[in-house]
Amino acid sequence: MMGQLNTDEIENLLQTTVIGRIGCSDGKLIYVVPISFVYDGSFVYGYTHEGFKITVLRKNPTVCFEVEGLENLANWQTVIAHGSFEELTDPALRLDALKKLHARKLPFLTSQTTRLTAEWPFASEALSQLKGVAFRIRLHSKTGRFEKAGLLAETFC
Repeated sequence: MMGQLNTDEIENLLQTTVIGRIGCSDGKLIYVVPISFVYDGSFVYGYTHEGFKITVLRKNPTVCFEVEGLENLANWQTVIAHGSFEELTDPALRLDALKKLHARKLPFLTSQTTRLTAEWPFASEALSQLKGVAFRIRLHSKTGRFEKAGLLAETFC
């Protein structure tokens, strides 16, 4: 069975997923890139270093954001959201974003790109000293879809 996620299901997937994809464009090239993030109910927060993604987002802050929950190819959920990129240069907003990213629940085995500091999961006093770009995406619209396999499909998985 295929269907649409309701508002609570959309919010749950956004709040429990740690990797999403940003789709952005500089007017000539469409660029899709995975990011590690945290969602607070209004904003998607991320942290990165200077590079092509940030150059494109500064030029055109319109963003498509995608997350998915994949149990197997017959049981999945996905959310597509549209929003606006905002670079966080105000020290208080930037620190707040970094604290949210540092406090999120991550799987025990993580990569360098999901951990902000070497001290993770312990609190770091040096968050405000991190070099790089903290940002948020204000989500304007969200839609979700799912597929849930019937009994016959589950028998052969």
